[in-house]
Amino acid sequence: MSSFLRGLLALVFMAPITLHAAAATDTPRREIAALLQALGASQCAFFRNGTWYDSNEAESHLKRKLDYFERKQLLSSADAFINDAASRSSMSGKVYQVRCPDQPAQPSAQWLKQKLEELRRNGSDSPH
Repeated sequence: MSSFLRGLLALVFMAPITLHAAAATDTPRREIAALLQALGASQCAFFRNGTWYDSNEAESHLKRKLDYFERKQLLSSADAFINDAASRSSMSGKVYQVRCPDQPAQPSAQWLKQKLEELRRNGSDSPH
């Protein structure tokens, strides 16, 4: 068998694996993007390091953390992002909180995990 034919066969058989791997890495990014969009669109306040911020600032802050995690290739899943980056300050170790109108404050991990479950249950890229 010629090397060209072997190379072509390898390409044909490897393409589905490569496409599957790309799709697998896209899923966390899509889920995280949807979570951060939901947070930014909410009327919830975000508590970090002793200060309450509006939802837009919360989204921006977590996007910066997401960018860092992506640069360091630490992004394995949306769940891991919530646990490792979006639940506490990497500087102080203090837990982030989310407080929505007419609701008590709750740990950001709890709020984000609820949104992630909604996203997965609905099978869409935007939590309802």
